[in-house]
Amino acid sequence: MEKRVLVLNLDHSPVAVVSVQKAFILTYLEKVSCLTFYEDLTIRTVTKSFQYPAVIRLNEYKNIPYKGVLLNRANIFKRDSQECQYCGSKKQLTLDHVLPRSKGGKSNWINLVTACHRCNVYKGDKTPEQAGMQLRTQPFKPSLGYFLAEYAERHAEEWVPYLELRPV
Repeated sequence: MEKRVLVLNLDHSPVAVVSVQKAFILTYLEKVSCLTFYEDLTIRTVTKSFQYPAVIRLNEYKNIPYKGVLLNRANIFKRDSQECQYCGSKKQLTLDHVLPRSKGGKSNWINLVTACHRCNVYKGDKTPEQAGMQLRTQPFKPSLGYFLAEYAERHAEEWVPYLELRPV
């Protein structure tokens, strides 16, 4: 798998993830500065050798409207580490509304959690307190940096100092 490059705005907030080719072109055009390189990796031409960029920063601040992380099933499962937030099971996962929709609960980051089928059925149309259940972790709205940190821990350790590792 080809390594990816983290792009930061001038204020060091994550903006995007791009290919090495795109990062190299942006560097050549002097639109970005390289902050960190991948060790032991190089880009070779016929006559030259260049360090492989890992994190680049824009040289001018770009006002990019933040749309937030998309609220969907896959991102909720990812936020909750692919495990039931009531019992810790990793099998037959579904989504659960902490405050049931019938009681006015909304479909948002704070009210949706990953639950196994068994816990979801047991909880039913009750709040966790009414069902005698306790959440293992409180649901939160993750930032882009939070999800990029998960990728970085597996594929790009060089990114970790530039990303939020905790929820906002």
